Amino acid sequence: MTTETIFSKNYCDSLTKYNRRKTIEVMVGEVGFGGNNPIRLQSMTTVDTMDTLGSIEQSIKMIEAGCELVRITAPSLKEAQNLEYIKKGLRERGYNTPIVADIHFTPNAAELAARIVEKVRINPGNYADKKKFETFDYTDLSYQVELERIRDKFLPLVKICKEYGTAMRIGTNHGSLSDRILSRYGDTPLGMVESALEFLRICEDENYYNIVISMKASNTQVMVQAYRLLVNRLNEGGFKPYPLHLGVTEAGEAEDGRIKSAVGIGTLLEDGLGDTVRVSLTEPPELEIPVAKALVDRYNNRSLHKDIKDITYSPIDPYQYHRRATHEVVNFGSTNVPRVIADYSQLSSLKYEDLKAIGHFYFPLPDKWNMNDLGADYIYSGDHPITFMLPNGLKEIQNYPTWLNNSDKSNIFPLLTAEEFEGTNNLHTSLNFVLINYKTLNDSFYSKIKETPQVVLLIDTNNDHAMAALRRLFFYLIENEVTNPVVITRKFKELPPSDFQLFSATDVGGLLIDGLGDGIMLSTSLLSLEQNNADEMQTLLGNYNATAFGILQAARTRMSKTEYISCPSCGRTLFDLQETTAMIRKRTDHLKGIKIGIMGCIVNGPGEMADADFGYVGVGKDKIALYLGQEVIKKAVPADKALEELIDLIKANGKWTEPEII
Repeated sequence: MTTETIFSKNYCDSLTKYNRRKTIEVMVGEVGFGGNNPIRLQSMTTVDTMDTLGSIEQSIKMIEAGCELVRITAPSLKEAQNLEYIKKGLRERGYNTPIVADIHFTPNAAELAARIVEKVRINPGNYADKKKFETFDYTDLSYQVELERIRDKFLPLVKICKEYGTAMRIGTNHGSLSDRILSRYGDTPLGMVESALEFLRICEDENYYNIVISMKASNTQVMVQAYRLLVNRLNEGGFKPYPLHLGVTEAGEAEDGRIKSAVGIGTLLEDGLGDTVRVSLTEPPELEIPVAKALVDRYNNRSLHKDIKDITYSPIDPYQYHRRATHEVVNFGSTNVPRVIADYSQLSSLKYEDLKAIGHFYFPLPDKWNMNDLGADYIYSGDHPITFMLPNGLKEIQNYPTWLNNSDKSNIFPLLTAEEFEGTNNLHTSLNFVLINYKTLNDSFYSKIKETPQVVLLIDTNNDHAMAALRRLFFYLIENEVTNPVVITRKFKELPPSDFQLFSATDVGGLLIDGLGDGIMLSTSLLSLEQNNADEMQTLLGNYNATAFGILQAARTRMSKTEYISCPSCGRTLFDLQETTAMIRKRTDHLKGIKIGIMGCIVNGPGEMADADFGYVGVGKDKIALYLGQEVIKKAVPADKALEELIDLIKANGKWTEPEII
């Protein structure tokens, strides 16, 4: 892939003008997906599919929350048959929302469900293959034989869907690619795409086009790359432009799940991709809908991006992660992890206890500081110098005029406007911050910045289409061979905490996914901290700090805390997933950088956990299997003993540390 990639021929029409990808329309019952329809919202029931009344009641909660497509698992024939009674019960109560049957491993259940509900979802990784984690050496001829076997197994479903007018989602999941695909293409976005295209070719051979496609992964980088590559292959392969279902698998719960979903889904929505969205949270399904709606609503009436120069050629590879090449400035750029700057510039009188919101804790009696895993790296005090000595892990940034009047210039760093930077040579010898936007970029600026290696750039924008504007600014820097590190700054007007998390995760995470950015500074421009009491202030600043670290973790650019890859639960789940996830989190959330997969059943088991270090998977009623990576270590641990045995497994592999008491 060269640095001159014409995007109109790849995966999106424009990186500067918002244009939603044009697709064919797919009808699911009476609801249209793609085409000129709005981006649809959907979710999935979590009760046992054989609980007819429970499924009906939960579906109604989802629908009344705004769900436009209800997905229900059908792991066997009996559940597929029971969809008839669930559908009938919903229709009798006046709810005509279409139903999609979620199928894994059981073609006969899919064929039955296709005669009952409006849509079936099949996973090409396990529809015709059994996963044994084996590697095969295929010749072209032997691989073609495998494709014929798949065709024979899949063709009956295609014919039934065509006869009954049933829609289909071909839903590839990164963690459940077949051994055949892994052997030929590896554990890659390309393997995900080819897995779907094998099934899509069969559909098109039969002139069946009522199809939606998804490329879901728990790793947001892989997910974004796979969707982009899918659109590229559809375009280049002469396929129809099918609608896309967007989702991050096993995103988790609470703030982490929301941030991770926004990084993956929001990045693709910014590209103009996506026709239906499901946010997978380990929470009741009706709570997923407001999150999906908040993400989608930003694009419902989005006009053309304003004041952003067109991008004809892109200097980045959208299908593979490469971090922008930068030189090192103190601990920014090069191979350093992205840094977090806490914005305290609106607080005029800082006290020791104010720093606990950003992970730094002062203990008066021993006169010592402690720091947790979410300890900010820098604090921006603006025009209000901090009057006490900061902990060693935290450095202060002041506005340039304030810094000039400071007697101690060596341990504090200045933040300059572009005009101040171009008009002075009185700079810190090792680290300076310069705030720019794309209007400040010109030949004289480029010339001076190249002569001043000790500068880290802070980029900001007032454009409503922030990610596109900031991406364009990064491209200007790359085009002009500027290698200074860049901190992404986002100041929002006052927003509810939930929207703040989603919007910042989209705008900043979408850049990090493409390797752009060496730090984050988040705040709200209309916030007056002086008007809030101490508790409110701590909550606000703690939210900004946690969101910044959460975005970095979700984008896979800085792992600062334990990551939980937990499925959203469904009718296959064999234990109380929400309670269990909370219980495991309580005991293990101090294990920095460890990834723990918590899966309700074997369908979302070792494959779906993908790159988890340890796994906790339901394999029977009150029976848990424990995994090390993708290898099962214990097969049937009683549920009441499984957490302790998981901790023992972590200890046995040298990954356990005792939690600090702060």
